[in-house]
Parts: sequence; C-alpha cells; structure tokens
Amino acid sequence: MSYENVIIDRREDGVALLVFNRPDAMNSLDADLMRELPHAAREVAEDEDIRCVVLTGAGKVFCAGGDTRAIGKMADQQVKSKAPPSSSFEKRAAWLAKCSEASRVLFEARKPVIAMINGACAGAGLNLAGACDIRYAGASARFRSVFTAMGLSSDYGGTWLWTQILGTGKARQLFFIDAKRNAQEALEFGLVDRVFDDDMLETETLALASQLAKMPAKGLAYAKANLNAALHQTLEQSIEYESRNLMLARNAITEMRKREQGT
Repeated sequence: MSYENVIIDRREDGVALLVFNRPDAMNSLDADLMRELPHAAREVAEDEDIRCVVLTGAGKVFCAGGDTRAIGKMADQQVKSKAPPSSSFEKRAAWLAKCSEASRVLFEARKPVIAMINGACAGAGLNLAGACDIRYAGASARFRSVFTAMGLSSDYGGTWLWTQILGTGKARQLFFIDAKRNAQEALEFGLVDRVFDDDMLETETLALASQLAKMPAKGLAYAKANLNAALHQTLEQSIEYESRNLMLARNAITEMRKREQGT
C-alpha cells in the first residue's frame, strides 16, 4: 500500500524505517497523516520480513504533535456544522481513537520498535515515541508534552504509556507541568534511553536495529509479549505465561534447526 504522508523505507537487513513525512510542517499530524499512520504501522508490524522497526521523522524534526492549523480548521467546521453536538462529539472521539490505534500497533508489534528522535518531539509525537520499545535521541532533540498548555489532556495512549515508563509521579509531572526539556534533561527524566551527537544518531540507531534484526525473531517476540503481559499480571500469572512462551521459543529453535538441516 502506498502512502503520501508516511514513508516505509525497507532495508535489506530486515530493518524498516517508518517515517513521518511532512517535514515542511514539522511532521505534525494532520488528518491525512493520522489516517495513514495506523495502516502503515500495521503493515510493518505484520510483515515477517521486517525484524525491527525504526520510527522517525523526515528532515530535522521527529514529530511536533498535532497540526494546530488543521485542528483549528476542523474546529471551525464543527462550529458551522448543523449536526447535533452530541453526534459530532461521538464521531470525533471515535475517529481519534481509531487514529490512535497506531500507538497500540507499535506497542504490541511482535518485534522491537525503536524511536529515532531526530529533533522536536512534542504532543502526539512524544506519545508515539512512548509506544516504542527503545528511544534514542539526537543531542539537538527537544521534548514537551504541550497538551495542558493548550487546554487539552492527552492522546495516542500517552497517559497510559508514560505511566508505565516513568511511574505515576513522573507521568503527572510530564503532563501537568509541561516543561520544555532538551535531550540531556529528557535522558535524566527518563523520556529517552540514549543521547548521541546528531551526526551519529542514525548510525547508532540503525546499528542497534540491525543487531536486533539478526537475533532469533521468535525469542524477541515472546520476550516482548512477556513484558507487555507483565503490566497487568500477578507474579504467578507471569511465571506461567513466561514458562509457556519459553517452551514455544524452544520449539521455534528446534523447527529452525530442522529446516537448516533439511530434516
């Protein structure tokens, strides 16, 4: 499937870049990009030839969040609309939830997903980065939740994702205080895992992606499934689930060896 606002750049080593492609608008999310992103995310998540996904932005920006001009136009249209307010509200909420599926797809993908944060990362962009397993940032990257400063709350699963990553105390700071953070401050706060010089960010991120893509895919898939399930399991449930998945991973190794040996 082809997209105008998202690029899927497949590499020969089993890595694919999923790229926000609105560089002239700071890769902000307008209605078209929001519609395309869940489909593109699902495409790379379900493609078995892709072993690791890197989420990034075209140009010098990761994603500046929602396109405020597009949002303003949509609001004006809603004001002028003759549809009952309740009907308009339900449709808009359902539409946003459908677009926000992009976060869930990336989070649940049975393969590693890395955010390569190459510039401004705010609002929905920050929340989509939170849906990734690992976050690498360039030294010039800048971070901000931005929602409460605009009188908004959150989207794309951000409150759930960042509560899991940071803990409830820091997640509340992230959304309530709306501080502007540079890359080093984001690292210290826990928003990213590593910071690199801008000219080394792509090299370091793709080196990790290539390394992960070469590892046994089933083992990584079951490990990620274990980690995701642990968010709502008791220890007893986690042990049972881990044990089952470990045996499935061992079966996968056995089957792979049989194929290699032609037996």
